[in-house]
Amino acid sequence: MTINAAGATPAFATRQVHAGQSPDPATGARITPVYLSAGFVFDDLEAAKAAFEGRGGYSYTRVGNPTLTSLERKLADLEGGVDAVVVASGQAAVADALLAILRDGDHLVAARSIYSGSRSLFVEVFARFGIAVTFVDDSSGLDAWREAIRPETRALFAESISNPRNEVLDVRGVADIAHAHGLPLVVDSTLATPYLVRPLDHGADIVVHSTSKFITGNGSALGGVIVDGGRFPWADHADLHPQFSTPGAAGTTFVDRNGPAAYAQYTRDVIVQRLGPTLSPSNAFVVQQGLETLSLRMERHSQTALAVARWLETHPAVDRVDYSGLDSSPYHALADEYLPRGAGSVFAVRLHGGLEAARALHDNVAVISRMTHLGDVRSLVLHPATTTHGSLTADERDALGIDDGVLRLSIGLEDAADIIADLEQALEHVPAADSTGRAVFAGARA
Repeated sequence: MTINAAGATPAFATRQVHAGQSPDPATGARITPVYLSAGFVFDDLEAAKAAFEGRGGYSYTRVGNPTLTSLERKLADLEGGVDAVVVASGQAAVADALLAILRDGDHLVAARSIYSGSRSLFVEVFARFGIAVTFVDDSSGLDAWREAIRPETRALFAESISNPRNEVLDVRGVADIAHAHGLPLVVDSTLATPYLVRPLDHGADIVVHSTSKFITGNGSALGGVIVDGGRFPWADHADLHPQFSTPGAAGTTFVDRNGPAAYAQYTRDVIVQRLGPTLSPSNAFVVQQGLETLSLRMERHSQTALAVARWLETHPAVDRVDYSGLDSSPYHALADEYLPRGAGSVFAVRLHGGLEAARALHDNVAVISRMTHLGDVRSLVLHPATTTHGSLTADERDALGIDDGVLRLSIGLEDAADIIADLEQALEHVPAADSTGRAVFAGARA
């Protein structure tokens, strides 16, 4: 998107409003309408043939829809990609992005700190497809990524900001390792959004989001997106990734037909179209409306989260706050490098006193909502050990730093003073802890 003859690229705030959209040709409506139709009428046989060959026009919403196309163009622009594919949820985005690359016998290397739903997808579902996974314990340890790669490895996967402990990925370092082995780096950037970091700018090849979170921003619509950076040389590594460079019935390959967007088109035509996780046009419309205020919200989310994290870090009931915006965070230097606009909204807080302390805070908040969602205008709290990470063993949770005393906070858009006041009154219900961190129930902290 340019705004003058010199080809200048407008700022993010301008592009989040205008990119990918134009007035509706039929009505002149400025906002892309909701094209709530399963199929589309063809003018003649040639138009039908062209639509099915991908040469223009729409045939069926599972294959394409004008409301979805508008959203895809905007998200590709904001991430700096060549194309994007929207799907029904963030979970679908992760699955489809990787299934476009992986097949039976392949191997995936992933950060252990990823979202629990992604981990379960790899361990419980991909394993049934014959796809193996190795988890890297420390996503910031580049040697660990190198050592995990095997001859059958086909992709690396991590999150730009991890959920829930706000760990920051060294995108450039991991991307360089992936590329040295002819592999793409896929980054889930849900918690960062393209406003805080664009992983493609730092060497990542594919970016996925759950648009249900910050991109929509109000918790009203599910969605996901896969963004193709367009720079990975699939044809140069045809032995590792033959699906993009193997001629089809017409004698051409996806690289031949689509150039830099070969991955996106393969994902759209072969994976998403066949598996069918279609995003509803109604949800796409809602996502697009939320996206238009993304920069304003992420700036406020990050500012308020930092204020809350700083306050919590000083509270006697708190053992640890995992937020890379804090000087005390081991990821603070990476946050300075990759997240100059802010470290996002989601972080973990560990309380002295274990489960009973966490229960007391969790059950006594009033402004903060008890929900499994995140990235909402509302502040949210969740106890990972008994919910999102409840299927893991105690040892596995401990390895992730998620024990019974840990709560996840997603800081919303309420006034920072009100959020802190709510936490303060809830913490008054937390039992006092002795020097070992065990809750002392004989008398609560004064």
